[in-house]
Amino acid sequence: MANQIGYYSLILGLALSFILSAVSIKDFYNNNQGINQKVLSLSFLQFFFVIISFLSLILSFVNSDFSNETVFNNSHTTKPLFYKISGTWGNHEGSLLLWLLVLTLFIFLFLIKSNEQPKKYRILTLLFQQVIIIGFFLFLLKTSNPFNYLFPIPKEGLGLNPILQDPALAIHPPILYLGYVGSSIIFSASLSAVTQNYVSKEWAQHIKKWILISWIFLTLGIMLGSIWAYYELGWGGFWFWDPVENVSLMPWLTLTALLHCVLVLERRVALTSWIIILSIATFILSMCGTFLVRSGILNSVHTFANDPERGIFILIFLFVLIFLSLGIFFLFHKENNKNLDKIFWLSKEASILINNWFLMYFLSVVLIGTTYPIFLDVISAQKISVGPPFYHKLIVPFLIPFLVFMSLGPKLNWIKSKVENKFSLIIFFIISIFLSFFILRKLTPGVLFNTVLISPAFYLFFITAKDLFIKKFKNLPQSIAHFSFSMLLLSILFNSILSLEIITNIKVGEKYNFDKGQIFFQKLEKNKNSNYNSVIGHFKINNNKGKIIYLKPELRIYNQPVTITSEADIKTTLLADTFLVMNLVKGKEYFNIRYQVKPFMIWIWISVLLLSLGGLMSLLKKKYEK
Repeated sequence: MANQIGYYSLILGLALSFILSAVSIKDFYNNNQGINQKVLSLSFLQFFFVIISFLSLILSFVNSDFSNETVFNNSHTTKPLFYKISGTWGNHEGSLLLWLLVLTLFIFLFLIKSNEQPKKYRILTLLFQQVIIIGFFLFLLKTSNPFNYLFPIPKEGLGLNPILQDPALAIHPPILYLGYVGSSIIFSASLSAVTQNYVSKEWAQHIKKWILISWIFLTLGIMLGSIWAYYELGWGGFWFWDPVENVSLMPWLTLTALLHCVLVLERRVALTSWIIILSIATFILSMCGTFLVRSGILNSVHTFANDPERGIFILIFLFVLIFLSLGIFFLFHKENNKNLDKIFWLSKEASILINNWFLMYFLSVVLIGTTYPIFLDVISAQKISVGPPFYHKLIVPFLIPFLVFMSLGPKLNWIKSKVENKFSLIIFFIISIFLSFFILRKLTPGVLFNTVLISPAFYLFFITAKDLFIKKFKNLPQSIAHFSFSMLLLSILFNSILSLEIITNIKVGEKYNFDKGQIFFQKLEKNKNSNYNSVIGHFKINNNKGKIIYLKPELRIYNQPVTITSEADIKTTLLADTFLVMNLVKGKEYFNIRYQVKPFMIWIWISVLLLSLGGLMSLLKKKYEK
């Protein structure tokens, strides 16, 4: 029953898209001031039908209704209730239904929250959003129907991939999609503003709220994915430049650049073309990520589907959106180049523009590193992988000037600043260099290179800390965001420089000695759970300072599907994480273990939370910068 309700709700939702578009076009040419109430009612009704469809799929998962093909492929009767529910969006079909839910939610909220905006601008935003919504309705119904019926009905399902049965990954997709799909409303509103010649200070104040909402959720979503990869995949790091990690990072970079450019537009009519291009690029990159993840051309633990038909559909739809947006941009938009010429070289606007160039360079590196192996495979059938060394060599050197400009930007005035007022900042930079040198000299070799790298991060830290704590919380959201970003970079840099890793084979009862301590494999313990059996290793870690740590990594053998996973045990303190994961060496009594000490790991997550808090405070505070 839930299958039929969910399926027909999707069809009704698609029908409402066409009805809503027709009513909106008619209302566009009416002379009344506000939007026709029918438009709001139809938008809510469309959202309501998508909710019904989504709840129907959840109900099918909860009831283990294996007449539903999606449930059969991604669930099992012994799976815990929490993972039955999260399994709704832990697959290709369900995740696309979640996409559609967020699309309809955002346009409904937009119509409610934009009453003060011009009527034609609101209606055109609705129509552009409906183009996207119709595309996803057709995609779901044609190639990815979450309500396909199976007969005869299987007695048992195939189960959910065990590595997806994790609390962090259960909430990761909904939060990430609020950021990903939230960029669709920025895309639609930007095209609407261009056609109505409404790219102005007033529009910047209005669209900034939607940019912040999308940016906050995308930031939190990336963080949750990073935390999950850190403890679930057993690699012991927080970022691996995996292609699917990269496709979420790329729209974040453009969204960050867009957020800062809108601050300029709030004060003067400048950078309008660049703002529209960034608005378009953010959503297009989100769609490109959807194509890469669901077409099967990427090989990653994060990918959802391997179906060329789905990939071709998304690719065609992606090209339609690109040509539509570029056509509207070139036909309707007129840039006032005089405003760009008037940007003084020493001003906040200039600093924002320069750092936008750096962000676009970082984006180019990530985009090339992600897509180049794909094109090479198509052209020459040669398979290569682009790993962390590629990104580190091309990105790390440019972080240094990026951080310097990021430090100086908030200290500059809008329109024009004076050079003589800024020499005091040089003192902070000198202090940063000496502090970095003295800290690193005692901790690690390669002092010169690391000093050059860490000094700008310390510089940003000191400058933002001064604004945050000494200047009586002036421009608090901006100060918190920049301060937390400096904390994030310092945590990452010290983490990468000071990390310790031991990889060895060891059997029960053996001890392994290394420079800074000893690993003792005490015993094995076996446990039974509802949907998996586990083998737990008991390890005693002694370091040279006499500190003892007990770690208990697991091997889990899931019953459906039959899969063995490695679960790390992590002991977290404010200074460092102690990380241990083990794997069985086939045909031998030995276990392969990876032991790591990861300094300042928790500060990476705290920094991202504070970064999101800065965005949230900007969203809630109407005038946060004088």
